[in-house]
Amino acid sequence: PVGWLGDRFGPKKVLNVLIMLTSASAFLTGAATGFGSLLTARLFLGLGESGAFPVASRGMQLWFPASERGRIQGITHFFSRFAVAIMPLTAGTLLLVYGWRAMFFVFGAIGVLWVAAFWWFYRERPEDHPRVNRAELAEIRGLNEDGSIKALSLARPETPWRQILTSPNMWYIALGYCCFFFGTNFYLTWYPTYLREYRGLSITALGIIGSIPLLAGMAGDVVGGWMSDMILKRTGNARRARRLVAAPGFFLAGVFLIPAALVGGATASILCLAASFFFLEWVIGPAWAVPMDVGGRFSGTVTGVMNMSGSLAASLTPIVYGTLFGRGYWVAPFLVSAAVMGLG
Repeated sequence: PVGWLGDRFGPKKVLNVLIMLTSASAFLTGAATGFGSLLTARLFLGLGESGAFPVASRGMQLWFPASERGRIQGITHFFSRFAVAIMPLTAGTLLLVYGWRAMFFVFGAIGVLWVAAFWWFYRERPEDHPRVNRAELAEIRGLNEDGSIKALSLARPETPWRQILTSPNMWYIALGYCCFFFGTNFYLTWYPTYLREYRGLSITALGIIGSIPLLAGMAGDVVGGWMSDMILKRTGNARRARRLVAAPGFFLAGVFLIPAALVGGATASILCLAASFFFLEWVIGPAWAVPMDVGGRFSGTVTGVMNMSGSLAASLTPIVYGTLFGRGYWVAPFLVSAAVMGLG
């Protein structure tokens, strides 16, 4: 529903509220005195994070033409992964120097500063920005037959929930993102445990060589989005441009998972995981561009449904991996993920 709010009230207002919620979560965590206050803080965090990407996608849909949406989504997710990569260093430094409560207060303050800057500088539409010239606006909106720039409709029609939720295309999009999120969530949950307990890596080695797949995934974010847009510019066919990148990405991600599980050495396993994560992450640019292509003014709602479906699938990853790892099956989870990638 948060994606729908972005469609209804505009990305600027909704994103500011969402980031204020995440900042409130950080402040409440730093000031927590027990389980109840921590639970409240986590609730605010979930509310704030859940709709950030769908609402941001609506903003991108207003600001970028179809031929640039894969690239901008890839870059956006690149920086989300980059934030995860630098978090141990920044959070660890603050923790050691100032303590854990101060660490959360700093993160909360950063969010408040972001909200102030975003409210001041961001414009809901390129038509409202004084530095957007006619050529740029024509590139974004397109031209009518008489050479005039196509106008952006300001009407607020009712959201066609029935059409969205009963559309086979919507559920194909959601299924594809379920497969993607199931695969990526391994790297956010059980990946360090796998390297430490099965591959025998030390904490120091884990921080150095273990970060290679994450870096490869960041590269995949940018490459996949760029390739999809390049194909779209050359063919003019959005469906082909998104499929020709996403489908091979899923296939190759699954292919490299199998030797990652079966090889004997830790280094070879990590390199295979890096290749797998590279190809899996290059799916994300076209995956998030598709709801913008088909959703139009309801792209926030469509991406919200897709993201919700993917999150539900991701919740199964720690269950599947945790259950199988706990029983000593260190290879089987990767074969399950490879099958899921094949389905995607």
